[in-house]
Amino acid sequence: MQSVILTDGCALSRLRSATDGCALSRLRSATDGCALSRLRSATDGCALSRLRFARARLESALGERISSPFTDLDRRVFESVPTGITSLDALTGGLPRGAITEIFGPPSSGRTSAMVSVLAEAIARNEVCALVDGNDAFDPKSAASAGVELNRLLWVRCHKLDQVLKSTDLLLQGGGFGRVVMDLTDLPLSHTRSIPLASWFRFQRTIEKTPTVLLVMSPESVVQSAAALVLRMEMRAAEWSTVLNGLNLNVEVIRSRRIRPRGQVPKSPQFEMFCRLRF
Repeated sequence: MQSVILTDGCALSRLRSATDGCALSRLRSATDGCALSRLRSATDGCALSRLRFARARLESALGERISSPFTDLDRRVFESVPTGITSLDALTGGLPRGAITEIFGPPSSGRTSAMVSVLAEAIARNEVCALVDGNDAFDPKSAASAGVELNRLLWVRCHKLDQVLKSTDLLLQGGGFGRVVMDLTDLPLSHTRSIPLASWFRFQRTIEKTPTVLLVMSPESVVQSAAALVLRMEMRAAEWSTVLNGLNLNVEVIRSRRIRPRGQVPKSPQFEMFCRLRF
């Protein structure tokens, strides 16, 4: 009888050991699998981060020599809308929908007049517009005198870059706006230069299949290769009587991804225009 009990005990002990061993082996395999999955995810994340960082560095290094380095934007024919400035539309063909347009230049270069004209033209076409004001510098009275219907303009008043980026992202994600203007002109240059290239491409990807035009106003070019159209403005001369009547401005096309019809002769990349001031 004792022999039978001992034999059963040994068998039971071995069975338990085998079962525990299998369970432990499976647990270790599952743990190793999770650890490996996490390691791969972390590695892929680091690799993507390094790739984006490398791309941004290359963009900065080659931006002055190559008009649109390493861009991954589709080369497609953009539907365009007028700016309200005849000579500017003749040069550019208008602002491309579903894309980013950047207008930059020093103070008194006509940036604000161009921005107001774009807003007035869009609102006159029954489109709703949004203005993300980087440093609460927008003058609604002057805009109204230039033809902007303020009841069709959403004015987002910001005071720092983080608010500008978040507000723009929300407006683009929400949709429904014909024009979204991102005014960075009164923010410190050190702040606008710190905007990562990935942010601009995220904005571009958000609107690429929508009728929205994202117009970025800045003192210097910051959107880089994410922009479909880049214009540089500068003042040539001013017209005076007893007061300042207007400005002679030079506008230069720095980048344009518009595909010209076959056989069309390229236009001059720059022109001069006169901007009459309203008071």
